[in-house]
This record gives sequence, C-alpha cells and structure tokens, in this order.
Amino acid sequence: MEKRVEAIADMNVDFAQWYTDVVRKAELAEYAETGGCIIYKPYGYAIWEVIQKTLDEKLKATGHENVYMPMLIPEGLLQKEADHIEGFAPEVAWVTHGGTEKLTERFCIRPTSETLFCAHYANAIQSYRDLPKLYNQWCSVMRWEKTTRPFLRGREFLWQEGHTAHATAEESLAEALQILDIYCEISSETLAIPPMRGQKTEREKFAGALSTYTFEHLMHDGKALQSGTTHDFGDKFARAFGIQYLDKNNKQQYTSQSSWGISTRLIGAIIMVHGDNNGLVLPPPIAPIQVVIVPVAAHKPGVIEKAEEVRATLAKIARVKLDASDKKPGWKFAEYEMKGVPIRLEIGPKDIEENQCVIARRDTGEKITVSLDNLEATITQTLADIRQNMYDRAAARLKAGTHTATSLPELKKILDETPGFVKAMWCGEDACEVRVKEEATATSRCIPFEQEKIADTCFVCGKPADKMVVWGRAY
Repeated sequence: MEKRVEAIADMNVDFAQWYTDVVRKAELAEYAETGGCIIYKPYGYAIWEVIQKTLDEKLKATGHENVYMPMLIPEGLLQKEADHIEGFAPEVAWVTHGGTEKLTERFCIRPTSETLFCAHYANAIQSYRDLPKLYNQWCSVMRWEKTTRPFLRGREFLWQEGHTAHATAEESLAEALQILDIYCEISSETLAIPPMRGQKTEREKFAGALSTYTFEHLMHDGKALQSGTTHDFGDKFARAFGIQYLDKNNKQQYTSQSSWGISTRLIGAIIMVHGDNNGLVLPPPIAPIQVVIVPVAAHKPGVIEKAEEVRATLAKIARVKLDASDKKPGWKFAEYEMKGVPIRLEIGPKDIEENQCVIARRDTGEKITVSLDNLEATITQTLADIRQNMYDRAAARLKAGTHTATSLPELKKILDETPGFVKAMWCGEDACEVRVKEEATATSRCIPFEQEKIADTCFVCGKPADKMVVWGRAY
C-alpha cells in the first residue's frame, strides 16, 4: 500500500521509530510523568478491553473465577520460595515507608502474585473437596525494567494472572496446557496472528516452575515476542507454603499448582505484526471500531440522517462509529486509516440517490460500491474476509521468516542478514545455550510441540541431539 502519512517513520527504514510513532499518532498511549510508565489512552485501552472480554468469557466457560489479591507483598512472604524470589529480585520495587514512618518489614509491589495466592491457598484448602481452585486475577504489576517501550516492556503494565491448585500433578499439567490452547486460540482467531507454541528450556523457564509453556510471535522486523506463558509448578510451591489437603483416604497430600498470564504486550504484537506505513491495521475481532461511517458533503440535506440510519442498522452486527464532525472527509480518512479501523464506509448525496455506499478495506485499500439493501451481509462477510486475509498474511510471513541452521555460524549469519526464527537441533546442554546467547545474541524461544529432525547432531557442539529448538532475537 502506498505510504500517505508523513507523520510516521518508514517501518522499513527505522522500525523502532515507526513503532513509537504509531503508538502516539494512533492515540494508543503516551509517556507518563512516572518514568518507565505509560498512559493508556481510550483507544489503546479499548483494545485491551476487547482482549480482556474475550479471554474472560473463555476462562469462565472453563470454570475459572475472578478474584483480587493485595498489591503489596511482605518481604518475608516473597522469600518463601527461593528460586522464585531469585528470579524476580532485580526487578522488584520496594515500599519502605508508611507515611513518615519506616516500616519494620518491607513490602514489594507485586511483580506477580504466586506467593499471595499460595498463602491464601494454605488457609483455604483443607480437603480434596476444596479442589480444584481455578482462580484468575485482572490487575497491574510492577517490574523495575531498565529499558522500556510502550506495551512491550514497561515498569507497570496490565495483565491477567491465573493461579490454580489441583489434587494431582497430572491435573496441574493439564491445566497449563489447556490454558496455552486457549491463548493460542485467541491469538489465531482474535488477533489474527499464528502462534509458535512449545516448551521453554530450563534456562528460559519461569522462576520456580517445573516447566513453562509459551506462545511466541514473529514481528515484522524479524524479532520474536514472547506473548504469553503458562507454568506447571507441580508441588514446589505447595511444599514451600505448606498447602496440603486430606485426600479421599484421609491422608495428607500436597497440592499441585499452575500459573499463567498474558498482558498488554499483545497490543504491541498487533501493532508490529499487522501495521504498515500508514499506521495500525487492526483485525476486526479486536478493533474497538470495526466500521467507521464518514458522510461526504455532510452539509447537504439528508446526508447525516441517512448516515445515522446506516449506523443504527450496522450497530446490530458490528462496533460502528459515525463521524459527523466538521472535519474534512480526507482528514477523517487519514485519521481512521492511522487508527487501523477495518472498514471505512463513505456515503454522500449521489450514493443516497443510487441507494448505495462505498466501503474501503484497511487491510488492502480496496474500495467497492455496495447496495444498501445488502449492506449487513456484505459488512459481515467483509469483516470475516479481512480477518482471514490478515491471518494468512501473518502466516505467510511466519513461514518465510522461519529458517533452519546446522551450525552456530550459520544461525548467526541468518539472524544478521534475514532476521526471524531459526530451527536447529540442540543437545540439551546449558553450555551450548549460553554460547548461542554470547556469540549470536540469540535465545531459545521454545522447544516446539511439533518436532522436526533437521540433523543428528547439536548445531553448537556436534554431540548427538534429539530436540529441535526455535531460536531468535527477541524484544
């Protein structure tokens, strides 16, 4: 599509600046006075609300309940699980004073809430009849990041964190995998982004987990984005916090647990996967405005009235906005193109005479004339077509951006020249994973569930290898 908006950088010249320009010009967010934090503007927050509503419905349909835990965690409580606190220590923000008095014990502002849920479960769970506990929390968390970027990495961000307790290890593992499936379903159907799913290596797994599962996205610039994770804890946290229950044989058992979460980072993924040089391109399921109606020659009799009639009709099937402001139509076209609205509907005096309107697709720029008699069916089908086209384009980019390597120099050359995902065989040794990070500045993204036999030996050390791992440079 021809670049028509000069207010943003060219994404193929300066992708980082393009991203920042889109975030601001599309009115998604602004930098706050609080360093490292952002202000979620109404349009950006509305995208998050759609994600939240979609996931919340799926979680409730599978028996999960929403709860809310305190924002502050006592230091002693945080230290109960050693691996967990060690993993988060560099990012923890501490509250040391209450008013003018120094606290006898510091509180951390939650970087995540495992410890609070565990302390609660230790009191709330007594019998097998109390299980499972399927809790989810919508909240913000704070992690004192040194380098920040809106939506992708910030000191405070919005997310959901699920924390569940089960009678057996098999159940907690099944929970972690079920939630990953739900996340990937939302990724494909709602965000129109094909996910790369799999298990994290020991080095990359969540602090304190037995195993971590992830879905990764490939951005337009070839970098990876970890878009969400689920974790199986087994009974590690239960033993640290004394979470036990009486089973059906009247014997004490430790619970097995899981946790999982996605965040506003998904908004960053949407921007960087689908956006173009004219701004955002939003998949219809996620768009706060799916159709914007722009009256042409709005000052002429009957135009606004007809536009309102069309809006009322379409409001039954889509999220619709009528822009009846006194801004010029060309200005409105550029504004809603920047905001990524999937369909723009134009209607003026000549259209009204012909009982028609013009619709323009944001994903392709295509404009077609549509009879008002068939408008509902046409809009419904076009929204579905846009989502499918956006998914197909992202899938094609993922396929084209996924390479294979049989040596570390080859992997480094690929990432230097044609960034993307690189599949390579790995022996499982931590030393080899460290070498990849040091010599190629890349990390393991996941061990895909769907394995391929690329070679017989590890691409780093040459020893026998039976795991195919996806590697990349990430945000």
